[in-house]
Amino acid sequence: MRYSVSNPPERELFQAWRGVLAGASASLVGIGLARFAYTPLLPAIIDAHWFPASTAAYLGAANLGGYLAGALAAGWSARLARAPTVLRAMMVIATIAFVACAFPVSFLWFFMWRFLSGISGGALMVLAAPTIIAHVAPSRRGFASGAIFTGIGLGIAASGTIVPLLLKQGLTQTWLGLAVVSLLLTIVAWNGWPSQDAPAAAAHHASVKAPPPPALRALFVEYALNAVGLVPHMIFLVDFVARGLGKGVDAGAEFWVLYGLGAIAGPLLAGHLADRAGFGPALRVAYLLQLIAVALPAVSSSSSLLMVSSVIVGAFTPGIVPLVLGRVNELLAHHPAAQKSAWRTATTGFAVLQALAAYGLSFLFSSSGGDYRLLFSCGAAALVVALSVDLFAALRSK
Repeated sequence: MRYSVSNPPERELFQAWRGVLAGASASLVGIGLARFAYTPLLPAIIDAHWFPASTAAYLGAANLGGYLAGALAAGWSARLARAPTVLRAMMVIATIAFVACAFPVSFLWFFMWRFLSGISGGALMVLAAPTIIAHVAPSRRGFASGAIFTGIGLGIAASGTIVPLLLKQGLTQTWLGLAVVSLLLTIVAWNGWPSQDAPAAAAHHASVKAPPPPALRALFVEYALNAVGLVPHMIFLVDFVARGLGKGVDAGAEFWVLYGLGAIAGPLLAGHLADRAGFGPALRVAYLLQLIAVALPAVSSSSSLLMVSSVIVGAFTPGIVPLVLGRVNELLAHHPAAQKSAWRTATTGFAVLQALAAYGLSFLFSSSGGDYRLLFSCGAAALVVALSVDLFAALRSK
């Protein structure tokens, strides 16, 4: 369908939503597939004797380490080249990494490509959404950012559905299948990125350096604590249902599907809420709902309540991201040039605390003799602190 130059508003709207599609493709490739699709692949890698269990776990850590490196290097790379160029390169690297992982040449080979896929994910997470959102009308930014991060939810859902189907064809074929999907999404996104890095309004303030307001520093802390709150479900939910409650592996998988379904809808619903209520109030609602959902497994073994818990936490695993991004942009509305840097700081803090929480809760689980409820209690406590910090910052700003 052609859009004439004489109809610029419609053309701008078309280009904006084409950018949203590009951003969703990037989050699906860089985070949804590159990170979450590895979870169901890990047992298959061990069973196929590609790597022993003692070393295969480090390959997951390689992606996380790369993610941190990519988030930290995103700003530097965007200064060397235009953001769309960097974004295209990162999606290509992720695609090549899928192909390379189809051939277990050596542990170092596999580790290197998992690390590179993590770098691409970190860079895509930091650069994609801000590059697109700057070209979207403020009244639609919540929904647009939610649509972009729906790609993460689709990846979580794919980890429990598409990947097991591909594994029936073989492990090598599964990696190659993921590479094909990644390539197709890269092609879809290729011409969807904005032709310029920022609109004129941002350029007007490009030389202004924004001082970090107290509310922004509080937001960094809240987002990092939110990462801690998500870890018990992300790592231990399936095992808690399967072994902790004695319901079996199949039941655990069913709860993971519910988690994935929540993850698909979460970003869109969160973004819609932010457009209606504002990003600040929407964040408080998010913290409160997560607090309740994470605490439920600590106090109840009811299947119905655990289903509710799985869906809500699944929804906010990617759903919290557009809310924090939107809040960053709100707090720095008069300093657009500082928004990407602030978002990079928030993303890095989230990744660091998530990694520390994963290792820390794993140690706590082992030392406590397998006390699942203690893990969910720790996650809920982190969210209590996050909500408290947010409320204190809001009161202080009045």
